[in-house]
Amino acid sequence: MLTKKMLELLEFIHERLTRDGVPPSFDEMKDHLGLRSKSGVHRLITSMEERGYIRRLPHKARALEIVKLPDTMVAPGGPALRLVDTGPARPGFAEPPAPPIGSMEVAPAGVAELPLLGRIAAGGPIEAVEQNAHVAVPGSMLSRGGSHYALEVHGDSMIDAGINDGDVVVIRECQTADNGEIVVAKVDDKDVTLKRFRQRGNTIALEPANAAHVVQTYTSDRVQIQGKLVGLIRTY
Repeated sequence: MLTKKMLELLEFIHERLTRDGVPPSFDEMKDHLGLRSKSGVHRLITSMEERGYIRRLPHKARALEIVKLPDTMVAPGGPALRLVDTGPARPGFAEPPAPPIGSMEVAPAGVAELPLLGRIAAGGPIEAVEQNAHVAVPGSMLSRGGSHYALEVHGDSMIDAGINDGDVVVIRECQTADNGEIVVAKVDDKDVTLKRFRQRGNTIALEPANAAHVVQTYTSDRVQIQGKLVGLIRTY
């Protein structure tokens, strides 16, 4: 059984994984819970890990995996995994065309086969080229009533958000996004990139998560949202 603080923390981690595809930092967890130090967060994480609700992945910063959720937080049908470790990496793919072709609509239960449409730039935008491949993902990673597809990440501009070169990102199709969400954005009706979305009036900023890269700023008529990040699959 989870204590009130454990449940509050688990809900916060689940919310951030759903929104960003990566867990919150320990400082963010501390602030969210109103704790004075991160040691309290570590104790809660350890207790939840002992109870089988989460798992820490070794040798990775901010690497938390939700193994299961209480019945009050998720419908029956499968574990609530958000980060999946799989086998050998697939060979390189080029980026998908827009709008995405062959995306799959599936309820969040069991395992789903999603089209791996190509390679998405996490650096500078690159030209989209459709490919024909599929990748298996937990149905619990997918949103109810939505269409999804997968892309292989190319580049390092999102590494501080926990997204590395060679990762496969799971994308839910949509045409709008809230500030702070990580999105697939098409620029000038040609190039596609993975960035954090930020809109101020008629200006859209596509923000990297790497200090070595600069923010890309465009007028809103030049940017088309094609989907937002809902999950991440990592190969070793």
